[in-house]
Amino acid sequence: MKEPHMKTSEALVFDIKRFAVHDGAGLRTTVFFKGCPLSCRWCQNPEGLSPRRRIVYFENRCIHCRRCKQTADTDQLTYQNDRPFFHHPETGCYDALIEACPAGAIRYDSHSYDVETLLQKIMEDRVFFREEGGVTFSGGEPFLQKEFLITILRRCHEEGIHTAIETSLYAPYELIEQALPYLDLIYIDLKIFDDSKHQEATGVSNQLIKDNITKVLTGSYKDRVIIRTPLIPGYSADDDNIRAIAAFLVQLHSDIKYELLNYNPLASAKYSLVDREYGIDSSYQMFNKAQMKHYHDLAKQAGIHNLIIE
Repeated sequence: MKEPHMKTSEALVFDIKRFAVHDGAGLRTTVFFKGCPLSCRWCQNPEGLSPRRRIVYFENRCIHCRRCKQTADTDQLTYQNDRPFFHHPETGCYDALIEACPAGAIRYDSHSYDVETLLQKIMEDRVFFREEGGVTFSGGEPFLQKEFLITILRRCHEEGIHTAIETSLYAPYELIEQALPYLDLIYIDLKIFDDSKHQEATGVSNQLIKDNITKVLTGSYKDRVIIRTPLIPGYSADDDNIRAIAAFLVQLHSDIKYELLNYNPLASAKYSLVDREYGIDSSYQMFNKAQMKHYHDLAKQAGIHNLIIE
């Protein structure tokens, strides 16, 4: 069964970021796909969690003209506290309200693209890619787009565009295996090694993720892989967790590239747009240099010698 809106002929994209510099080498165009099978408490892109297109309201753009209230059908919204609250944000048709809003405070969180239209958007930036740049597919979880992902990767490969992916690898290996020949760089998140803690923090078991990592890191594409662990206070930023992940990776591939990502608390501001609560204590801040060095040292002591530090 296909996920909602996940047709082979089209994909839901919630953002296309041009001139990205942290999603692979060189200047890149990063395409963010909607939908994710994980529900991490700290998700940096909560607008990408649901596979459905959603209507969103940007309070900082609103001029409180109430055009939306005047235009809306009776079952579409409730106007309270000088702002609209949508009754069916993921299933309703709000085209008329979007068109009526003069400030652009109401809009859908994503757009549908067919393969050729998305490829054309990527090709517009090709002049900036040069030798190292290219396109990175992120999300959400790109593999949730199934056949569409394979097709757009193949088309980019045919055009000679460097391709990268940012993935949890929570997907059937048969699908991953189809994508590997068309991927030049593979970022894989391994957040928490202990399965029960992983389930508590993300909503899913990590056994499939670890099984898939094992297959990729013992196969012919292992040198295209960078494993990442986001350092989340109270969850993944734990000494035993970093030691366990590092030891697991080294056992599979002694020259594995490993990157520890500093905690970014700024994502919490986006949660109100999708009516979700941020799952991390708001008092937590980014780790300082000494703290990051501590985690880097743990990984090195566990056998990682190809540590990516930015």
